Amino acid sequence: MAAKTEQGNKSNKRKQITGPHSKSDTSPSKKPKLLQSKSSNPANKGLNKPFKSIKQQHPVKSHSGKLKTAGANEGPKSKRELRLHAKELAEARKKKRKKHYTLEQELALLWEKMRRRNIAKEDRSKLVSEALQKMKGKIPEIAGSHVSSRVLQTCVKYCTQAERDAVFEELRPHLLTLACNTYAVHLVKKMLDSASKKHLAAFMSSLHGHVAPLLRHMVGSVVIEHAYQLGNATQKQELLMELYSTELQLFKDLTLVKESRLIGLISKLGLQKGSVLRHMSSVIQPILEKGIVDHSIIHKALVEYFSIADKSSAAEVIQQLSSALLVRMIHTRDGSRVGLLCIKHGSAKERKKVIKGMKGHIDKIAHDQCGSLVLAYILSTVDDTKLLTKIIIRELQAILKELVLDKNGRRVLLQLLHPNCSRYFSSDDLVAFNLSIPSLSPKSESKVNPDSVLEAKSSEAKESCDDEAKSDLEATTAEASENASPSESHHLAEGGKKDPNVRRRELLVDSGLAENLIDACIESAGELLRSNFGKEVMYEVAVGAAGGILRPALDEKLDALHGAIATLAAQPKSEESGEEHVLENFHSSRTIRKLVLDCPSFASSLWKIALEGKCEMWAQGHSHKVVSAFLESSNSEVCELAKGELQPLIDSGILKLPETK
Repeated sequence: MAAKTEQGNKSNKRKQITGPHSKSDTSPSKKPKLLQSKSSNPANKGLNKPFKSIKQQHPVKSHSGKLKTAGANEGPKSKRELRLHAKELAEARKKKRKKHYTLEQELALLWEKMRRRNIAKEDRSKLVSEALQKMKGKIPEIAGSHVSSRVLQTCVKYCTQAERDAVFEELRPHLLTLACNTYAVHLVKKMLDSASKKHLAAFMSSLHGHVAPLLRHMVGSVVIEHAYQLGNATQKQELLMELYSTELQLFKDLTLVKESRLIGLISKLGLQKGSVLRHMSSVIQPILEKGIVDHSIIHKALVEYFSIADKSSAAEVIQQLSSALLVRMIHTRDGSRVGLLCIKHGSAKERKKVIKGMKGHIDKIAHDQCGSLVLAYILSTVDDTKLLTKIIIRELQAILKELVLDKNGRRVLLQLLHPNCSRYFSSDDLVAFNLSIPSLSPKSESKVNPDSVLEAKSSEAKESCDDEAKSDLEATTAEASENASPSESHHLAEGGKKDPNVRRRELLVDSGLAENLIDACIESAGELLRSNFGKEVMYEVAVGAAGGILRPALDEKLDALHGAIATLAAQPKSEESGEEHVLENFHSSRTIRKLVLDCPSFASSLWKIALEGKCEMWAQGHSHKVVSAFLESSNSEVCELAKGELQPLIDSGILKLPETK
């Protein structure tokens, strides 16, 4: 036992004498020798810790303002002290990294004061002038900072015209560089918004030769689009023509030619069509690959590109756009036309991709003026009604009442109820439904289809200025509608192989959309009848839609709707209620009159429930149009129904029939 303890003590002693200061250390380890050599060298005594000695010579000012020696023995720091120390280090790094860091801090303090809403104009003007004075000569350098850019935007907004001109002149040589900066781009847009005609023209001139490169830049493209929206027709054309060919990009004088259509431009300037097509492809392809498709200038360029593209080039662009990209384009006039062309000439697979890309956005598209046109065309063209029901119809059913009362949203429903009706779609919309890509259209179509005349005339009209084009389009559409039969006008937008009536029945009746629509009309009959837009949907539903497509499947529902309208008409006049009676309201009285003339079953219900024995009370005001409609009806049964009661009112002069034109 004693032997074991002796051995243990020896082992412990070995562990204790491993330090470098032990006299009995005989091990050949490097560390003790190195330390021993350092301590034994008297020349190194003053150079053991050089950085520590430097810090001790220069005291550091803390956040609280007290001087502290960096090398002094301090206890453990609290969390607050650590945070303050880290903040001081960060401030020091920023000062070294940013040249104008102190200036930005001063400007930020001024900005917090000048952007308040409750500040006086005089005080704000003083702050703006002070800020501009501090920035003078340094504006291009600090405009790219996220702080200074905001300060400059506020200064440009509230400064005087002289100060604004000074800022513009200082920034003018650097505007193209700033246009590609993430923060400075907002300043450039603000400068353009408040620029005079002279400054705007100068900026447009500086863009020459740089339009295509900037459009390929994610940030720079925003500035080009902003300038395109602010420019007049000539300036817009100059920006656009740079995308057409290399010659137009290099020689500015060529862009002054007054020609809006690319085809006319090629013939006027003697450009080679193949060269123009190659140049436009080199410009458009990178833009589409990057997904920069939100801008109207790109939409216009694509429409012109389709007018000269060969079969393979057009098909390639359609394939690229047949995705969720197209959804981001259809909010503009030219973008919606690109969408219509992609739907018309795209394959079934490509159409499916476009429709799937719209999933979740149907509400927004339907309420948009241009987007609703594309949605209406899809419902008139695509044969896959199951896909349409699953993606489009289901989302429309959730917002039926909003759509019926919306100026643009109702057009999607009206296209199903009464396709391509000139009462609901403008002449420009009907022309857009018939647009096509020349290289992808069958050659026989131009010979056989009478609507090709409409397309040719519309293309000629677009070559002139915007006002002339509008009048030409209206004239050609009116001429085509006079010459075309009703069946031809219904066939205007049909591009699928399925029979249009079968497609409509599947989308309206089989999907349950019509039933839900009738229920919505019954529930809000009074509101819809009095509405400027809802009355049209109410009328089309009540007559059973064009061609009577809602009958006989929904006869009971339609009878219930007729009863609901008649019940509203049967209510007595009440001055206490704020709403006008449906027979005296301007919109509702005319809608009910049309229903009496066009729907005998409704006329019978209205007479029995609301008007029989009460015609004398409604023989004056707007309501007299409803009463007199019974005698104007082309249906003999309706006339006979009311003739006995109305004839004495006519003879006595109480009721006056409208003069027939």
